[in-house]
Amino acid sequence: MAVRNLHERRLPVAPERVGALMDALSSPDDPLWPSDDWPAMRLDGPLAPGARGGHGPVRYTVEEYVPGRLVRFRFEAPRGFDGFHEFTVRPDGSGGAVLSHLLTMSLHGPAHLAWPLAFRWFHDALLEDCLDRAERALTGTVRAPARWSPYVRLLRALVSRSPETRPTGRSARTRESTSPTLRT
Repeated sequence: MAVRNLHERRLPVAPERVGALMDALSSPDDPLWPSDDWPAMRLDGPLAPGARGGHGPVRYTVEEYVPGRLVRFRFEAPRGFDGFHEFTVRPDGSGGAVLSHLLTMSLHGPAHLAWPLAFRWFHDALLEDCLDRAERALTGTVRAPARWSPYVRLLRALVSRSPETRPTGRSARTRESTSPTLRT
């Protein structure tokens, strides 16, 4: 089974400002990754090709990095995730920028069930939180904040006892019961 999952946010700021957020991924003061509510992104070194790490049970290696424009991570785990996820920044043609996250992979073995039953829901909620953080950091507000669906809240409750899935910081808020907004 092939998966292509895209999340995007148009931001009314110069691409260089958005790229600076992306370039700080996995740093101690990462302004982009929502580690208050999700497992932190951690790498074994600076954001550069060959750096290894992940978040929670998801493991990857930095495959490609173009500062301010692209960072691509090649999956190593969970088992059956064969592909990559990447952040890109591009001009939007009006002086602003588009921050995108693309996940492309083929599923094998247990991933055929794990992706549609759990990982997809966590991924979508985490990425929308990430894009909300970018918008807030760059504009001071979030036009349409994402909300966790009841299913995401249920899944989080089911795995909340596992240290691998706990966020590193404190939860910043309680979520409403609407579905996460996907901007494609």
